[in-house]
Amino acid sequence: MAEIFRILVVNPGSTSSKIALFENEKQVAEKKINYSAEEVARFHHINEQVHFRREALVDFIKEQNLNPSSLSAIVGRGGLLKPLAGGTYKVNADIVADLNASKYGEHASNLGALIAYSFTEEYGIPAYIVDPVIVDEMQDVARYSGLKEIPRRSVWHALNVTAVVRQTCKDLGLDVASANFVTAHIGGGITVSAIEKGRCIDVSNGLDEGPFTPERAGDLPTIELVKLCFSGKYTQKEINKMLVGKGGMVSYLGTSSLLEIENKVLAGDKEFTEVFNAMCYQIAKNIGAYVAVLKGKVDRIIMTGGGARCKPLIDKVSEYVQTFAPIHVVPGEDELSALALGGLRVLRGETPAREYKS
Repeated sequence: MAEIFRILVVNPGSTSSKIALFENEKQVAEKKINYSAEEVARFHHINEQVHFRREALVDFIKEQNLNPSSLSAIVGRGGLLKPLAGGTYKVNADIVADLNASKYGEHASNLGALIAYSFTEEYGIPAYIVDPVIVDEMQDVARYSGLKEIPRRSVWHALNVTAVVRQTCKDLGLDVASANFVTAHIGGGITVSAIEKGRCIDVSNGLDEGPFTPERAGDLPTIELVKLCFSGKYTQKEINKMLVGKGGMVSYLGTSSLLEIENKVLAGDKEFTEVFNAMCYQIAKNIGAYVAVLKGKVDRIIMTGGGARCKPLIDKVSEYVQTFAPIHVVPGEDELSALALGGLRVLRGETPAREYKS
């Protein structure tokens, strides 16, 4: 009889935490904890929230009538670390030190590893992170931006995209090690990537590149941006917010809700339709660019993320790119399962845990 591995998964967001319990591939329980803006605002730094957020996991374990020591592993969402190859990493002292020091920036996902490691310290349970947002497998030529002082960085939806590519290969009978994909993860942020034989050789940075999104500005005319920055009208913080948070659809239409935008488009609203079509145009244009990165040798174009549930968006983008390769749509982002499966592969000995060195 196959061994049962119990895996606790935690995916922290800015004002929420998603928690799940898995027995091998099967999810047996899930819970989402929402926090008010006031609750998280009392902490000056992200890493100060560890013990506050950890209480929810302790309560969840009690609700499942589990002894914490019976868990096989705890897997957390990976945070902002140095650029690294994709895979599952065992949380060690170097990861904890870099996250506690916010060495590469502060982000809610930093909490995943820190919370998981607290159980390692108390119960000896191994803690892992899987495919954090800073996974960097880009080919050298892709790092050039056009300005020596600003190399391109790899910041993308690595966790979901990697899991979707793996599942797509399984479903379609393709070999990860020989197939090529262009993927578009569509959500509040949008990243388009070129996956060559299991490696992401180029990707649009989800914070400051690519198509504009429901809430991000994406690529911008740089000289006009410089003029805006030096106009004296805005602080650096305000400019940053315009680029990420109040850019894209928010800038044009005052909303980041793709469902609201979809309903307006279906109702024939001219302004919403025009901006929506422009976003779809930019997504398609970026997909075409990454088809070129793969020299046209693409097995599938994959569209995933929450935005892939929007049929008008999929249809509009497909009009532009359907001649490049067959289109495969995987709506949503099952990050909890992706985290659990990353830990399970290590527990089963299918792949070794990688080691992070500061």
